[in-house]
Amino acid sequence: MSVALDFTDLAKTDVVLDYGDSALLLQFDSTTDVLAWTAALHAAALPGVVDIVPASHTVLVKLSAPRYRVGVRRRLATLAVDPAAVRTRAADGPADVVIDVVYDGPDLAEVAEHTGLSVAQVINAHTATPWLVGFGGSTPGFAYLLGDDRRLQVPRRPELRTVPAGSVALAGQFSGIYPRQWPGGWHVIGHTEAVLWDLDRPVPALLTPGLSVQFRAA
Repeated sequence: MSVALDFTDLAKTDVVLDYGDSALLLQFDSTTDVLAWTAALHAAALPGVVDIVPASHTVLVKLSAPRYRVGVRRRLATLAVDPAAVRTRAADGPADVVIDVVYDGPDLAEVAEHTGLSVAQVINAHTATPWLVGFGGSTPGFAYLLGDDRRLQVPRRPELRTVPAGSVALAGQFSGIYPRQWPGGWHVIGHTEAVLWDLDRPVPALLTPGLSVQFRAA
């Protein structure tokens, strides 16, 4: 079902906030909503919009000048957005990116114990889940991947440690891959040779918001 936000309602709430004089900050209840609105904003190509930056529950819309702020706010009310289509596309179509993983992570057995699954079931669930790139953060190339299998949701580890490059990990509702050695508190369940960040590519990040991802046991 498509949803068009009513500009009158937006004016009465904090769904859209002025962010300085040349940006708007859109707030949402879920990262799926963020993905749907990010895609809609890119497709709309609104005049004055120079960048669209999704995060966990927000979308930052950067403008080339303050004069565009009122017009973009009004255009937001005309956009029809279908959050359900984001999940449907990921589940029904072939993955945009397939990543081979060796499931040998130091926390794999702990994840299995926490979730009540066997190690084999954790691996099967991780590879069977259609993942979506929600947003980037932490370090260049790191992407927060959204999955719909609640069995894989585990809390962050209580302490940070140095995590090797290529580590495939879980935390909360997300899976992620560490592009380089980095302090992290996620549960590491495997590793991959995939290059997450390469400045020689036209788009340096392998995983960008909205892409679908499939993990494959190597």
